[in-house]
Amino acid sequence: MNTFLKTDRVVLRAFTEADADQLLALDNDPDVMRFINGGRPTSLEVIQAQTLPRLLHDYPCFGTRGYWAAEETDTGLFLGWFELRPLDDYNPSVAELGYRLNKAAWGRGYATEGSRALIRKGFTDLGVERVTANTMTVNTGSRRVMEKAGLLFLRHFTGHWPEAIEGSEHGEVEYELTRTKWEQHP
Repeated sequence: MNTFLKTDRVVLRAFTEADADQLLALDNDPDVMRFINGGRPTSLEVIQAQTLPRLLHDYPCFGTRGYWAAEETDTGLFLGWFELRPLDDYNPSVAELGYRLNKAAWGRGYATEGSRALIRKGFTDLGVERVTANTMTVNTGSRRVMEKAGLLFLRHFTGHWPEAIEGSEHGEVEYELTRTKWEQHP
């Protein structure tokens, strides 16, 4: 296993082509996908042709990938994935934080634990100066994780949704954390 980061309860490892079935199950849970695509199902072909290539992408400025499979440390159970990827392949200064976890992992602190570990790694090892995260305004669970991970509300905005989904009419929110602010309260 190619481990990128390990916490007490979460292991983040590189994705492989063998993760397609787990990603398919994750992306076909309507509750997991509610704030992403309105809960519509995803085909195996989309996972193989679009999702996996994105998750397998190496970022030259990080010298590593920006997406990692998350597993429970003790059991190896697939929890979902985390993202800390630079917004520009060649500039590590601004990175986007994200996560998508199985419903069984919700409310157990995994998202906060993994997010905090990635933020720390970004600021201490990857040259990140600012972490940003976005979600729909109505996605209170994800917003709570962002806040527990130390990110601060930055702004409310209205993004372009090719297909409106329930809640998109309320817009989106952006949170951020700068290295300077993080160093004050790591």
